[in-house]
Amino acid sequence: MQFDRYADVVIIGAGPSGIFTALGMLERQACAHIVIVEQGLAIEDRSCPKGKVGHCVGCEPCRITTGFSGAGAFSDGKLSLSYEVGGDLPELIGADFAQETIRRVDDVYLRFGADPHVEGVGAPDEVKEIRRRAIQAGLKLVDCPIRHLGTEKAQEIYGRIEGYLREAGVELLFRTACRDVLMEGDACRGVVVEDAHGVSSSIEAQRVVVATGRRGADWLERLCDKHGIEHAPGAVDVGVRVEMRNEIMERVNNVLYESKLIGYPNPFRNKVRTFCQNPGGFVSQENYDGGLAVVNGHSYKERKSDNTNLAILCSHNFREPFDQPIAYAQKIGELANMLGSGHILVQRFGDILDGKRTWQRELDRSNVRPTLSDAVAGDITSALPYRTMTSIMNFMLAVDQAIPGFAAGETLLYAPEIKFYSNRVKMTPDFTTNIANLHCLGDSSGWTRGLMMASVMGYLMGERLANEL
Repeated sequence: MQFDRYADVVIIGAGPSGIFTALGMLERQACAHIVIVEQGLAIEDRSCPKGKVGHCVGCEPCRITTGFSGAGAFSDGKLSLSYEVGGDLPELIGADFAQETIRRVDDVYLRFGADPHVEGVGAPDEVKEIRRRAIQAGLKLVDCPIRHLGTEKAQEIYGRIEGYLREAGVELLFRTACRDVLMEGDACRGVVVEDAHGVSSSIEAQRVVVATGRRGADWLERLCDKHGIEHAPGAVDVGVRVEMRNEIMERVNNVLYESKLIGYPNPFRNKVRTFCQNPGGFVSQENYDGGLAVVNGHSYKERKSDNTNLAILCSHNFREPFDQPIAYAQKIGELANMLGSGHILVQRFGDILDGKRTWQRELDRSNVRPTLSDAVAGDITSALPYRTMTSIMNFMLAVDQAIPGFAAGETLLYAPEIKFYSNRVKMTPDFTTNIANLHCLGDSSGWTRGLMMASVMGYLMGERLANEL
């Protein structure tokens, strides 16, 4: 097998897990040639044109989801400081070890300029009262300390990390896509990459780390099928982004900053949870491969709106013979996009209860003004499955008991909100897969959800590689 060049470690994806793999190696003073392959741009070159033109122009790849630090640079930038939040990695490595590593990774973020202030601590009596109301409503409250980087500050922090990696000799290949991994028997020997000019080349490596994030989950699933990487379909999360006036969420915002509520509403008993709460935030659009538009939310440190937004996600678990949960979620998203003529759909909760669509003139006279200005008023119930929609509606009514006004008639629901991390790669606690020399990390691996846990997984991987190479 002939290769064009050599590296000790090739990392596919410059999201948090990929970045922290390199940082973990450097912290242990590894003398290794590290190459990071990223199909997006360097962080200093990333900017979303929507801020200037007022609407999504369909950048390919999306400037918000792709590039150095992945979606992390343009997200609200919240680091969850509890092992209870961020996916199932603690099940693999142990809760105590996960919490210990969170502390170490948090120290790294602080060194690169993260705000030392931690949200959601210091008001135990108020937290108890919110928890009491949640319990009465049949919900579980997870009160997780949050270090809020902020959307604009996250870009600065990751910019410093990018500069540090460059200075340390890490080779960063931007606008370069990984097309395949190269196998020799049951071992991975390297990767095939293609640059922005369509020129392909091969890189031999002692270790290959795939850390492609949510955007790369579908690609990794195809890679697993092609090369026999052992994996299993996991849950897929489909839901909505909810937006309401800050006054409704004021108490929770002040006490917890981000409340994480979990319920199993009748009649289906699917797990439904809140996620990514943004006080004074802005609803945003992200584009995935094939032009799929999904909704997300941002929260800045200094720029604030009159609204709070958060995700409500319904988890779906499938059994044999079905094994394509990512494709299932994509089809739901495509249907919602079709109804919105390529835009995000928005509907008032009261209109859903009344069995009618929402019209733009009704949004214009509401107390809650959409922060996603080009969202299209319509009927999200025509796109989301009955099971999903019923679970979300009943969950919202339960939350309304704990947070009065949450399920008000003019509360806005945007769709689709989809999290692509359902393909779970089988691995040992030290991240060994059934393919020698190949490791899969972060949200695309199915084990993490969010910045902190993805960073933790990468950091541990980096420390291991530094000890072995």
